[in-house]
Amino acid sequence: MATLDQCRAALDRLAQNLSSADGNVRRAAAFDRSLSCRITDLDVTFLGRLSEGSIQEVTSVPGPPPHKAEIRLSMAGDDLLALVDGKLNFAKAWGSGRVKLEAGLRDLLRLRTLL
Repeated sequence: MATLDQCRAALDRLAQNLSSADGNVRRAAAFDRSLSCRITDLDVTFLGRLSEGSIQEVTSVPGPPPHKAEIRLSMAGDDLLALVDGKLNFAKAWGSGRVKLEAGLRDLLRLRTLL
């Protein structure tokens, strides 16, 4: 089972990957939305903002998110690590229910380039 520190490091790597991306990926991430990532097996939620092509202001809180973010992810810690490391395909994980993504339709259409 992934630890809290490993999950935080994975989110930091994801933020770095987004900030150094170019082309369609950079354009898809270049909007301003609140973001939450619930790690179900650790009972913790990471909160932040997807802004200027990067994930910023990341904090963690115990339990479920204190407010409804515009983009909401939920998964096990091991799945977060596998996604960021490229070992787990997001579409397959989403389709099988291992990863949950909730967002408005417009945001989902923009995020498809990232995911």
